[in-house]
Amino acid sequence: MTNSETKATLSFSDGSPALEMPIYKGSIGPDVIDIRKLYGSTGMFTYDPGFMSTAACNSSITYIDGDKGELLYRGYPIEQLAVNGGDFLETCYLLLNGELPNADQKKEFVATVTNHTMVHEQMQFFFRGFRRDAHPMSVLVGTVGALASFYHDSLDINDPHHREVSAIRLIAKMPTLVAMAYKYSIGQPFVYPRNDLSYSANFMHMMFSTPCEPYKTNEVLVRALDRILILHADHEQNASTSTVRLAGSSGANPFACIAAGIACLWGPAHGGANEAALSMLEEIGSVDNIPEFIAQVKDKNSGVKLMGFGHRVYKNYDPRAKLMRETCYEVLQELGLQDDPLFKLAMALEKIALEDEYFVSRKLYPNVDFYSGIVQRALGIPTALFTGIFALARTVGWIAQWKEMISDPEQKIGRPRQLFVGSAKRDVPAIDKR
Repeated sequence: MTNSETKATLSFSDGSPALEMPIYKGSIGPDVIDIRKLYGSTGMFTYDPGFMSTAACNSSITYIDGDKGELLYRGYPIEQLAVNGGDFLETCYLLLNGELPNADQKKEFVATVTNHTMVHEQMQFFFRGFRRDAHPMSVLVGTVGALASFYHDSLDINDPHHREVSAIRLIAKMPTLVAMAYKYSIGQPFVYPRNDLSYSANFMHMMFSTPCEPYKTNEVLVRALDRILILHADHEQNASTSTVRLAGSSGANPFACIAAGIACLWGPAHGGANEAALSMLEEIGSVDNIPEFIAQVKDKNSGVKLMGFGHRVYKNYDPRAKLMRETCYEVLQELGLQDDPLFKLAMALEKIALEDEYFVSRKLYPNVDFYSGIVQRALGIPTALFTGIFALARTVGWIAQWKEMISDPEQKIGRPRQLFVGSAKRDVPAIDKR
C-alpha cells in the first residue's frame, strides 16, 4: 500500500481538536483511512458491526469488485483460471506463491501434494468415536484439528519451512478426511488414496470406490469437481477467512486455525448456502408449485426466502455462477439427467428469477451456491457433505491467507473493541437486602 496525497480529517462538533489521519491506496479498489491512532488521540473507537466498512488487513491474494462482478486470484480473473488455468492444484500453487507455476514447478508441486495424501493410520480411531449420523462438518472440525496431534514436526509457525510443510499437508489430506467422513457415515470401509490419479480424480476414487470393484473416473465429472474447487478456493476476507486469521493471530498452529475456519464455514449463512438451496428445491417439490413459491417469496410477511440467489458482496452477477452454470449443464448432459424432476425444477426456477422484474430489480441473480449444489448432487455427493466439499476447496485459500498474515510485520493479535451498553459500575447489595 502507498500513502495518498490527501489526508482524512475528523472534526468534532463539541470543539475538540480535529484529528488528521493518513489515507492509503491499494493497487486497485477503495482507499482506506488509517484509524489506528484514533483511540490514543481521542479516547474513542469506531463502530462497524459486521465490519461492513473496515479493512482488517492488507492482502495481495484475492480481490473482489462486487459492483463489476469481478473476482481475481493474484490478479487473474476467475473466468480465465477456471477455463484456461489448468487444474485445481495449479490454482493452489498460484494462491500460495503468487504466480502460476511453470511446467517443472507444477510437476514438483503435484508430486509433493500427492505424496502427502495419506493420513496417519490412527486417525481411523477418531472416526469411530463419532456417531454414524454425525454431520460431516462436525467430524471435519474434530479430525482436522486432531492432525496437530500427529504432525509435531511442522507446528513452529515462525519457521518458514514448517509453514510450508503444514500447508502441503493440509491441502493433501483434506480430500482424504472428507472422503473418510463420507465413508464412515454410510458404513463402508475407508479407501486409501492413489498416487497415480489427479487430485480431483483421487478424491472421487476415495469417495465412490469400494474393495469389491474399481471405480472408473469420468473426465467430464472430474473436470466439474475441479471447477467447483477452483471457484471456491478463496473469496477475500469473508467470515471463515477472517476466523482463520483471527485464530492465527494468537499464534495457534495451522491445523487448529483451519479447524476454526471449518467451524465458521459450517454456519448456514456462509458455507451452508448450497445445502439450503437444494433443500429449498426439495421443499418446492415440482415445477407446478413454483408460482405459489414465488408468490410467498414476494410476500414480506411469509418469511420464505429464495435460497441460492443474491450475494452480500456481488451487486452484479456472481462471476463464479456463470461458470458453474455451464458446468451444471455439462454434467447433466453427461449423466443424462436433463429430465430429472429436481433438475428440471431448478432450471425452471432459474429462468423465472432471471426474467422476473421483481428479482432482476433487486439483483437477486443465481449465485454459485445454487448451481454447485445441483452439480454435487448429480455427482453423487450427499447434501450433508456439500459444505465439506466447500471446506476442501477453501483450505488452500485459508492457508494462503494464514501464511500471509504470519509474515505481515504489522499484524497483531486480533482484539476488536466494543460499544458497551450494559450497567455502569455498581455495588453488590448485602444478602439481607436483596
